Parts: sequence; C-alpha cells; structure tokens
Amino acid sequence: MDHYGCLWFSLSGRHQHKVTRDKRDKVDPKDFTIKNLNGETVGRVPGTVNGQQFIIQNCQDCNIFVFDHSATISVDDCINCRIFLGPIKTSVFVRDCSDCKLMIACQQFRTRDCKKLDTFLCCTTQPIIEASTGMKFGCFQYHYPELEEQFQKAGLSVYNNNWSNIHDFTPVAGETNFSLLPAEAAIDNYIPLPETEQFASMQICIGDRSRSVVPFTVGPKRNPGLEPCLIVFFHNENILNRVKHFIEELRSRETGCVLVQTKEVMMNPSDAQRVFTSDNYEKAVLQGAVIGLEYSGPDCCQACQTVALTDPTGLVFVSATGKEASTHVDNFYSFADMQMSL
Repeated sequence: MDHYGCLWFSLSGRHQHKVTRDKRDKVDPKDFTIKNLNGETVGRVPGTVNGQQFIIQNCQDCNIFVFDHSATISVDDCINCRIFLGPIKTSVFVRDCSDCKLMIACQQFRTRDCKKLDTFLCCTTQPIIEASTGMKFGCFQYHYPELEEQFQKAGLSVYNNNWSNIHDFTPVAGETNFSLLPAEAAIDNYIPLPETEQFASMQICIGDRSRSVVPFTVGPKRNPGLEPCLIVFFHNENILNRVKHFIEELRSRETGCVLVQTKEVMMNPSDAQRVFTSDNYEKAVLQGAVIGLEYSGPDCCQACQTVALTDPTGLVFVSATGKEASTHVDNFYSFADMQMSL
C-alpha cells in the first residue's frame, strides 16, 4: 500500500471470470443479491454483474463492494455498513439505512427514511433525500483499471456530477437535514480497502485525486473573493485525454485554483453564440459534445490560459478576465442544466 492507499496486486485474474452470453441469458437472482449478513466483507469483482439489477438488503457491520456496472441498485435496511457501488446506469435507492458510509456513481440517487449516511457521490441528476436526517455528501473519488470503461458501459459521463446539488424532498423548518463533507476528508477513513482474497487481483487506489476516474470538484458555491474562469474543450477524438492533461497540469503547478464543477453537453451554433457571446465557436461545437470546467482561484484566468496553451489542438475556450468569466460561467451552466433537464 502506498501513501495514497493504493493496492497493487499482481495475481493474474484470480477470482475473476467472464460471464458468457449463455449465463447472462439465465440470470439467477441470487448472483445479484447480497442480504442478511453480519460482520462480513463481500461483493462482486469486475465482469460479474455486467449491467444487471442488484439488491443489497438487511446487512449489518459489513463491507460491501460492487466493482462492476449495473442497471439499478436498491440498498435497504442496512446498519453501520461501508458500501462501494460501481457505475449504475439508472437509479440507486437507499431506504431505511443508518450509520453507513457509501461511495456511489449513478444517474439518479434517492434516499428515504435514512439516518446518518456519509456519501461520496457521482450523480448525473440532482440527488434527492426524503425523510432523511444527518446526511453528508462528498465528491466520488476512486480508481481501479476497469472503472472508466464501466462508466462508459453505464452511459455515465464522469464530467456530469451534481454531487453537491442536494434536493431535500421533505424539509423541516429551522432544520438542515444534509451538509457537505470537508474537502480534505480522507476517503479511506470512510470506505476501507477490501483486504480479502476475493479482491486480491484488483488494483485499487483511493485517496489520490490525481488518479480518481471522477475529477474532484468542490461544488458550485462560488467564493466572491476568488476569480472564476470557464474553460471549454471542443470535441475531437482525443478530447478526454486533453481534459485530463489540463486538470493534472493545473494541479501540478500549484496555482491555488480549484475545480468547482464540470459538465459534458452537446451544443449547437446558436447555443455557442449565446454562451460565449461570440460567433467564433459555431463550427467548433458541431464536432461533438463539449466539456466545460469551472475553476476558481487567485489570478485564475491567467493560470488557465497558460495551461491551455499546452493543448496541441487549440480547440479550447478560456475566459479572458474574471469579469467575463462570471458571465461565461453563468451562461454555460444555465444552458447545461437546461439541456440535462430535457
């Protein structure tokens, strides 16, 4: 284990197996259910769920890991459990659970009748809590070699993450049922590494933001004392690597700029004109989905412009000044939120 809590095992394919088409056609619900356990470490390795529905129910004091993509997952009646759920194509429902720590990537997140859940989340839509108290949220941070492909198979973009935009369906006057976890929260204090033989062949890394498949964001509560900046990458076949390079390069320069929020959306020429207040980008948006990053920090626009110059394609927009950036950020994310709600 290294300084960041990474496991590097070299057992070749141990306890992993491919699920054949015949086996997928003959689904046994028991293979996709974990229930009635106490004090155990259990789960599924990559390639064993393959987009099926999954159920976790009535577990106590357990460590549960689903290292694969699924269609939908329900978590019911669990107490004091640590649970990791890989990319979920549609919804995860957490009901009647208490004192649990969760790491979840999904399209829709919803809780009901829950107490004291700490959740590190990547969620495409606005997370919803209902009749739940003591809820705390942070940004999803995890890595293992198969995770990025699992996001793609589940149809989720790692850049569409509304983890901090919580909607309380049943608010109580004068009370707050949810809060955000500290940005410096150590993940391995919440979700442990699965140190059992079942997962021995996996290469898992937690706590290292430079390796997390989902970029770490602080959430869109803007600090008025810091300069904002909008960066938009226009599509080509290498867009994902270009965005990763930008994020890592800006981090390595220790500029003090933090990534506030991200979004991946389709745009048309009229959208580009409205967002960028310029007709210079009308052709660029026709090539495919764009990825927008909002940063905030001291002299943020200058820092982002310097790093953007390392992009070999030049297919990138960067706000020129903080004043312009405030307008660009508002325009882009208002447009993106409207697109996501359609």
